[in-house]
Amino acid sequence: MPKITFLPNADLCPAGKTVEANEGETILDVALRNDIEIEHACEMSCACSTCHCIVRKGFDSLVPSDEQEDDMLDKAWGVEPHSRLSCQARVTYDDLEVEIPRYSLNHAKEDH
Repeated sequence: MPKITFLPNADLCPAGKTVEANEGETILDVALRNDIEIEHACEMSCACSTCHCIVRKGFDSLVPSDEQEDDMLDKAWGVEPHSRLSCQARVTYDDLEVEIPRYSLNHAKEDH
C-alpha cells in the first residue's frame, strides 16, 4: 500500500503527516480522509486550481494529467514542473511526498 507524506504546511498540517493511500485514490481524497483540509472550491470537478499541490517525490508514478487539468494548472499560483491538481492526481504504486502551497487563487476566499 503506497504512502503519502504531506510536508509541513503552517495552516493545514503544521508537523506534516504520512498516511496510507489506496491505489486509484486521488491525493485530495487521501488528504481529506486524514483531516488535511486542502481547498477544493469546485468540489473536485477540475474546474478551479485551489487544490494545487506539488509532488516532490513520486511524480512520475502518478496517472498522467489530461488537457483539462493542464489548462486549470495554468491558472494556479506558484506552479512548478511537478505541480498537479490534487483532485485529479491518482495514486498508483509508489510512495509520494506532497507539498501543499501556502497560497491558492481562491477568489471567493480572497474577496473576504
